[in-house]
Amino acid sequence: MQMALPVLIISILLFFVLFFGIGFILNMLLRMTWIMAIVYPIVAILIIDEVRFLDYFTNPGHSFHLLGEKITRLHTPDIIILISGFLGTIVAGIVMRILRKKGYRMF
Repeated sequence: MQMALPVLIISILLFFVLFFGIGFILNMLLRMTWIMAIVYPIVAILIIDEVRFLDYFTNPGHSFHLLGEKITRLHTPDIIILISGFLGTIVAGIVMRILRKKGYRMF
């Protein structure tokens, strides 16, 4: 299924802003700069795959096989959207470091 260009652009911005915001809030609350960048791959796997999270522990061979198939079948727009979410988490970490360096103590 083809994705229209306006839908792609809106999705990229939405994922970037969404994960920037989540990363910013988690960084503020937990005071761990890169926590969301570490957690994001797990979130992306949960978005991509249709296997229950518990199945990765109870039946790992089958679950990871399905995950590999699903990842290889991703289309370019889907990959771009997921990468924009990851970039949002990276930018949130960079912004936190800059704010802390400038003396904002709550960050």
